[in-house]
Amino acid sequence: MKRALVSVSDKSGLVEFVKGLESFGWQIIATGGTQRLLEQEGVKTIGISDVTGFPEICDGRVKTLHPKVHGGLLARRDEESHLQALRENGIEFIDLVCVNLYPFRQTIANPNVTMEDAIENIDIGGPSMLRSAAKNYRDVTVVCDPADYKAVLAEIAEGGNTTVETRLALSAKAYTHTAQYDSCIATFMREKAGLSEKLFLEFDVKQGLRYGENPHQSAKFYSDNQTTAFSLAYAEQLGGKELSYNNIQDANAALNIVREFDEPFCVALKHMNPCGAAIGATIEEAWAAAYEADKVSIYGGIVAVNRPLTAEVAMGMKPIFLEIVMAPEFTAEALEILGTKKNLRMLKVDMTKSDKPLNQYISVNGGLLVQQLDTVTKEVTEDMCVTETKPTEAQLVDMNFGWRVVKHVKSNAIAVVKDGHTLGVGAGQMNRVGSAEIALKQAQAAGFTEGLVLASDGFLPFDDTVAFAAQYGVTAIVQPGGSIRDEDSIKKANELGITMLFTGMRHFKH
Repeated sequence: MKRALVSVSDKSGLVEFVKGLESFGWQIIATGGTQRLLEQEGVKTIGISDVTGFPEICDGRVKTLHPKVHGGLLARRDEESHLQALRENGIEFIDLVCVNLYPFRQTIANPNVTMEDAIENIDIGGPSMLRSAAKNYRDVTVVCDPADYKAVLAEIAEGGNTTVETRLALSAKAYTHTAQYDSCIATFMREKAGLSEKLFLEFDVKQGLRYGENPHQSAKFYSDNQTTAFSLAYAEQLGGKELSYNNIQDANAALNIVREFDEPFCVALKHMNPCGAAIGATIEEAWAAAYEADKVSIYGGIVAVNRPLTAEVAMGMKPIFLEIVMAPEFTAEALEILGTKKNLRMLKVDMTKSDKPLNQYISVNGGLLVQQLDTVTKEVTEDMCVTETKPTEAQLVDMNFGWRVVKHVKSNAIAVVKDGHTLGVGAGQMNRVGSAEIALKQAQAAGFTEGLVLASDGFLPFDDTVAFAAQYGVTAIVQPGGSIRDEDSIKKANELGITMLFTGMRHFKH
């Protein structure tokens, strides 16, 4: 007669699974609360203490750590010396283990969790049984996921047991389960102990991608199962093709810009840089201004808004070729309008603000760079002014807007803005004057040559950018400051009647 050992924390689907095993003539061994539940449901069980001949002790901490359990799991059935050892010690085979572990992750997710609560939710016997059964997968079936119950029962019903191929797959799944569990515990304990020389990360495949940045590169998209707000991994796709590798990169960059703004805001983005961005009294105003900022570059781009996307905005987007549109909500009318563009990807994204610190992971050859995501942005205020000319209220509004946008432009970065929308963006140049030239000439080409505000992600090391900006109608500059030659820029600004503010915080983006 085959025997199954059952000891689970997550009891969903358990009764049906065990009743299925019982109907095939299997004996059921169970522990503690699992045994009580099964007996209540009419399943005849054998208590673990009846198997081991030893009581559960230490408040249940020790109950399955016994040779009559692990010998029954680990003994090779094709090895005579193993079989002899079992006969001599009165140990019977255990053919299936159904175990899932104490809810450690859920326990420590409580911000008020105590160390005592965390420790008591560290499972010892469960991982041991899973590992023993998984090691001996040629003879033992190990089940740690309720989602596998149905398939396991079907195989047993058909052939009297699971196949060795299934047992291998379940073994791998069990080792993954224990690895994730141990990683979670290790991360928690290391944080409490102040240790940081190891990093454990856990990600699950969300989807396979057709290719990476280019067709000859393979790629997958993984999620961390933790970060839901402003996350594409948890976005709801309401239409269009599957996301590509480059789509995901661009859309993530757009979401990081959207995170900066509380007022109605719209950003159009291309190749991870904003090509048009605007605030407005309404989302319709913000969209219209963002589109007007650069009607050329938006082609084939991504648009994100931080308010429900309305029919009016959708009608404005309809004639334009866009890859993705993102919003916290879409009205029914907007979905109907945009739904006529069969390839357009519409993503509903949770845009709930949070102060929770987030890490950013960047891979390099043979290594990983980890830093806190740059989510802190100083408000630009009049007391940051370093020039004789002081900013007007309107200039302060634009400097705050430009400062939040330029933060998300590839360094060296320059954003030229006016009246709450971008007029020109210079990204990723090898010197700051080059970026300023791109942004300012773009603004000039659109007919904007007076009262412009320039934002720079890094300090201006010479006075050349100030002088150049003045030629194109810039009257206000916001920058971090911090150069050994700050005085040169301040002096030039004073000569030209430009107001300049130093935030004291840079936002390089490589």
